[in-house]
Parts: sequence; structure tokens; C-alpha cells
Amino acid sequence: MLRGKVSMRILKRIFHLILRSPRQIQGWRSARSLAVLVFPLILPLAGAAAQVVAPDTIRLQVVGGLAGVNQYTRLEEPFWRQRLPQITGGRLNADISPFDRSGIRGQETLRLLRLGVTPFSTALLGLVASEEPELSALELPGVSPDTATLRQVINAQRPWLEEMLRERHETELLAVYVYPAQVFFCARPFGSLLDLRGRRIRTSSAAQSEWVSALGAVPVVIPFAEIVPAIRANVVECAITGTLSGWQIGLNEVTTHIHAMALTWGVSLFGANHTAWQNLPPDMRDLLRSEVAELEQRIWEASSAETGLGLACTTGKPECTGEQTDVAGGRAQGRMTLVNVSPEDDALRRRLVRDVILPRWAERCGSGCGEEWNARIGNALGIAAPVSK
Repeated sequence: MLRGKVSMRILKRIFHLILRSPRQIQGWRSARSLAVLVFPLILPLAGAAAQVVAPDTIRLQVVGGLAGVNQYTRLEEPFWRQRLPQITGGRLNADISPFDRSGIRGQETLRLLRLGVTPFSTALLGLVASEEPELSALELPGVSPDTATLRQVINAQRPWLEEMLRERHETELLAVYVYPAQVFFCARPFGSLLDLRGRRIRTSSAAQSEWVSALGAVPVVIPFAEIVPAIRANVVECAITGTLSGWQIGLNEVTTHIHAMALTWGVSLFGANHTAWQNLPPDMRDLLRSEVAELEQRIWEASSAETGLGLACTTGKPECTGEQTDVAGGRAQGRMTLVNVSPEDDALRRRLVRDVILPRWAERCGSGCGEEWNARIGNALGIAAPVSK
């Protein structure tokens, strides 16, 4: 067990050198040469990451979701550390670390999964899509303003997603997770989305930034942990983040108005490296797939509930009481003003998706992406992407 942990640590350092610091090893050509020499030696160690530590015990190395939010602390971590050993009679155990404390760059997640460096891992869609633009089809800003639409979008594209991850990344998709709705928090009043024109707004991805720019505002990419200091220092006037997580970090203490429309949802993928997955006994694969599917369902239900809870708690509604405030972190209720979605806001959302988000995404994604997206979900939503001529 200790040997496995040391091996994983060495693997991560080697791949960080290869993937992140090409200049330190005299350019990409040298990086590739090093990779050719090193990969045959270390890939067997990667495959052993789902390692046998006792005659009937297998220990999995898992990279989970974001630290400090309910999805990880109340659902993911207890599942891997407690439920999994319990339901398998100790045959499967897991070491899990949150994604943002694992030392992994989000853009490298699928690459590391493919190589087996992280045998079981979460990939945040907004980050991995920068290198795989086609994945943005799962969560284009403004396409899914509510949970029901998001489910429709994900379900319609899941077969394609499973096949794509197997073929391109040697990854077995086990779950699609979703965080509570990401909405606009602002430090000064506004009555509609159009009122946000000209304001500096915190975003977390290139896709969000495109939507904000199309709105006529100024996007500023800022890490989640730095949102509140950025608002206090007037670096940004507004921030896009989760309804509940915004309240948990005290964003309601430095902002006054919150919009009810979901711009994005923080979709993330959870998958297993193909070799690590195949190394598990068949009965354990079946059990793990079934149990992770149930975990996925609980995460979706929690996301929907916490979206409403976040809005209630930031605005001081009666729904934010008792056990619910404990679930949300025990903070005092906020006094923010809720800005409801007007028909004009919804019309603006659809126009920006049709005229800006989809055309720019289709251009980044390449030939055939627009046609395929339309066939899978665009036509059903009535918001079609431009097609290649």
C-alpha cells in the first residue's frame, strides 16, 4: 500500500515535468523523448494503482470533486471512504483527494486519465473543454437555464460521450456530476441582464467569458477561492458562481443582488482509466458501476435542492432554516435582492446562445460539430448550431 502511494507520487511528478515544464527539459522535442523513455517503465505502476494490498483487498486511488463543497464532503468522500468498503465487505477500499488539492491542472485531467496516472478521476468540464472543445456541447452557457433542460441535454448526449471517451481517452465514463446552478452575484443593484453591460464580472471558463463578453460586460477569470477578495478589492463588480457555494463563502456579505437564471452548472465527468478498470474483478466492476450511478443520482438531486436553497439563504427566505442551514454550512441568512428571470432576459439568453455561443463553439470545435450537436440535442431544443458549408 505504501509502495503504491509512493509510485503515484513519483508518477505525478514525472508527468507534471513532461506536461507542464517543457522549457525546463529543453523544449517539447526533449519532453517527447523523455516521455518515450519513461512511459514504458512507469505505465505498469499506473496500472497497479488499483492495487491489491491484501489477498482479498483492492485499494483504489481516486481524484474527487472540489474540496469544501457539499458534493465532496457529504457525498463523494463518504461514498469512497465508508460506503465502498462496507458494501464490498472490505474487498474495495479507496484513497480519495479533492481535485483542487491534488496538484493536478484541470486541463490535464483527461490526459492523465488516458495515461493511467490518475486511474479514477473527476474532470471539470469547463477546464478539459479548453483542449477538447467538443466536450463543451454538454454545457454551453445559456443552453440549460434549469435542471430539467440540463438533464435533457446530458441524457441525449451520453451515448456519444461514452464512446468518445473510450476511443480518444481510453477512459470508461462512470458518472456525470453537476454542481448547483451558477448565477450572477453583483455588488450593486441591477434589474435585468442588460443592466450588467460594462461591468467587470468574474468567470471561471472561456465559455462563460464569451457569454459575458457577448452581453457587453468585461469577463475576468478568477479562481473560486479568490472571489470574495476580488469583490472586496473592486477587481470585479459581479461574480458567476454556484448559488449555495457563493453563500457558503460569504459572497452575500459583499454583494447585494443575485439573478435567478442558471448560466452554467459546473458539470464534471467521473471516469476510470481503461486498464485500471479492466484490472478490477468483473463482479467489482459491476458493483462499482451500479453504486456510482446511484451516487450520481444523489448528486443531481442535491444539486437541484441546493440551487433553491442557495437562493433562499442568500435572500433570507423562510426555506433557509433548521437542518437546511446546517447542510449549507451554518451561515446566517443573507439579505440579498433576488432578480427574477424576465421574458426579456430569457429572450436575450436564447439570442446570445444562437448568435454568439453556438457559432463560436462550432468554429472552435471544427467540421461536423454543429451538425452532430443539432442531431443529438440542438434541434430538440429549438436552438440549432450553424452547420458546415
